[in-house]
Amino acid sequence: MKLGILLGYSGGRMDLGIESVKLAESLGYDSAWTAEAYGSDAVTPAAWVLAQTTKIKVGTSIMQIPARTPACAAMTAMTLQELSGGRFILGLGPSGPQVAEGWHGVPYGKPMVKVKEYVEIVRQILKREKPLEFHGEEYRIPYDGPGATGLGKPLKSILHGDPSMPIYTAAITPAGIRASAEVADGFFPIWMNPERFDVFREDIDKGLAKAGNGKTLADFDVAPFVNVVMGDDVDECRNKVRPGMALYIGGMGARSKNFYNDYAKRLGYEDAAVKIQDLFLSGQRAEAAAAIPDALVDAVALCGPKERIKERLSVWKDAAKKNHIGSMLIGRTSPDALKVIAEAML
Repeated sequence: MKLGILLGYSGGRMDLGIESVKLAESLGYDSAWTAEAYGSDAVTPAAWVLAQTTKIKVGTSIMQIPARTPACAAMTAMTLQELSGGRFILGLGPSGPQVAEGWHGVPYGKPMVKVKEYVEIVRQILKREKPLEFHGEEYRIPYDGPGATGLGKPLKSILHGDPSMPIYTAAITPAGIRASAEVADGFFPIWMNPERFDVFREDIDKGLAKAGNGKTLADFDVAPFVNVVMGDDVDECRNKVRPGMALYIGGMGARSKNFYNDYAKRLGYEDAAVKIQDLFLSGQRAEAAAAIPDALVDAVALCGPKERIKERLSVWKDAAKKNHIGSMLIGRTSPDALKVIAEAML
């Protein structure tokens, strides 16, 4: 199994944690991942990290599809790939309607259609077999819709891209997982219970079959985000994970459209998911965090003393042997925790 480190996106100020990246690189971690929401972007930190490292790969988890045209994303990816000597990984995602329409000011549209068309356009640009033309439902290149001048012409990238550059997508809905398995090289579940691959299995299998190119589970990287909090008091460690989970399960989206809430229900926590959302949307954030069951935290995160974390890592190892997980992407954590995970997994 490969290990990665998550850098996340900014709060009110930017703190990239470059020393953690350098430590992870020295320990043999395979990748580091930047992110964006509606503050810091994912690309600038990726360039910053690539410039200060020599071996570790750097990916975006994710670059928001509503923020960039497919050609812009391809240009960015090719540039970072070229300047880093092939160490860049392109991670994409549709975000959600609140960010797409409320921040970027573009229609959310049909997210899975967008994901598949976007990836196909990027791959065409990287292959550079002919000038780019694409006539899809969400994207038309050259553009010929309302306001078009009629002067657009198919173009081929000046820079020669790397067609083998990995492309990952963020996915948590069944449709998103199917789309990712069909067109991408891997996907990011925001959390994962390594003993509940059944939550993904059917949709991954359908997506792989639809790819129609002999692609198998061994060719597809399931790369979950894993929070790690190491300390003597298990409850105290769990409590550091809970607020972030409450934000996503309770408030990342409208009551009627929250992908993370739906996912918590699919993991078997339907009553808790309803309660967490009710509390969070009523302004009771601390109570929403407290409502997250210990069992859910323990299923998807690593909390507690070193020995407890190492014991739980055996379950992740077993999942990796079955190709149920290809990479563990570790959240921002202490240097000692990074070392414990490296010792146990590498």
